[in-house]
Parts: sequence; C-alpha cells; structure tokens
Amino acid sequence: MRFTVEAASATPPYEQLRMQVVDAVRDGRLSAGAKLPTVRALAEELGLAANTVARAYRELEADGVVEGRGRNGTFVRASGDPVEQALQAAASSYADAVTRLSVPADAAVRAVERALRAR
Repeated sequence: MRFTVEAASATPPYEQLRMQVVDAVRDGRLSAGAKLPTVRALAEELGLAANTVARAYRELEADGVVEGRGRNGTFVRASGDPVEQALQAAASSYADAVTRLSVPADAAVRAVERALRAR
C-alpha cells in the first residue's frame, strides 16, 4: 500500500495520511492484521517529520482503526463481531501465504472454493 501527501492541500498532512488509511481499511486494500510501515520509514518515504506520521498513527489508534504493538509495529485492527475478526485474520494469513508462494489470486480463490466444497 502506497501513501501520498499533497503539500499544496489545505488538509494537514497527518489528516491526509489518516484518511488514506481509513479509506484503505474500508475498501479492503488494507485488511485486518496488515502491518503499516514504521513511523520513521513512512516519514522518510513521504518527506514528512516523524511526529506528523506519529500523530496520524495515534489518531488512527484512538479511532480503533489500528493498534500499536510496541516494537512489533502498528497493525490494522480487526473490527466487528468475533467471527468476522477471526475470518479476517485467517484471510490475511492465507493472503500472506499466497503471496510468499507467488500463487495468482484466481488460483488461490479456486483453492479456497475447493476446500470449502470438500467440507
């Protein structure tokens, strides 16, 4: 997931970043369990002060969108009912495995469909 900040925008950079993360979570580009870049790395990539990115992350955490796990990083939180949370976490783990294996998305979906029909 790539983030951008428009310097000429009337919206402060931390808010632009916050809104991009929220939108990405809503539309599924960032799923539950997805790890966000470190504050320092994202600040460097966007040419922002680390405090600006940290503020966006703090506000996202306060809104319940992400959770900080100390030195382990910042992750998208699972939301909704416990079944949906477990489903999102399993889907995220599967997507990670599919990516590591370089399996095309359509083949991965077919594999899941076969597994579900076999149950």
